[in-house]
Amino acid sequence: MRTLRFDGWIAGIGTASGARVVLGHWVRSPFGPFSDVMFEAAGGHRLLLAPSRETADFVASTYVFDEVRVAPVRVRVTDRRHWAVSAAPLELRFRTGRRSATGLALRAVPGLIATRPDWIALWDRPARLLLGARTHGSARPGRHQWYGARDLHPVVSATATYEGARLGALAPVEPPVRFGFGSTPSRPCVVRVTTSVAVERGRSRTGAVS
Repeated sequence: MRTLRFDGWIAGIGTASGARVVLGHWVRSPFGPFSDVMFEAAGGHRLLLAPSRETADFVASTYVFDEVRVAPVRVRVTDRRHWAVSAAPLELRFRTGRRSATGLALRAVPGLIATRPDWIALWDRPARLLLGARTHGSARPGRHQWYGARDLHPVVSATATYEGARLGALAPVEPPVRFGFGSTPSRPCVVRVTTSVAVERGRSRTGAVS
């Protein structure tokens, strides 16, 4: 196995319509900075929006979707609290609140420790009990992911439209999203995270056998 690391933020947001959104906003990655959106409709259809064929192929080889589209994904963050996401056909605006007690606890762990697979594995069960999220696992053969959480802020307000239709008020991420081995926390939040993806040797970064 060889390991690829992605450093940035993951936001998980539910809506009153039943649609759920997971945003990955990566400032450092093997593909350079990029953002991607995973959208699960109320009926269960799972859509990936990624900005290039390379990033789309990698994410689709790591998680599970019913549809994959290559399209611009633009993210703007102002005052560290106001997020604006444009990824046609989705438009999303949300605001984060003050760091939670969980966020304070995560920030207290040194980064070199927080991103180690053994530490991440240790926190898998507590994360499932407290947040409804898992810290490591695999959704596809030849891949294993570890999520080293570094900080957490609650999402306190959000508005979203899909194909021009409003998705309703902010709501818990329920039912859990089904892109991978686990969901984001059920309470909408933004998590500062270092994600490590172990890729089976003999496969390219995008998942094809090389």
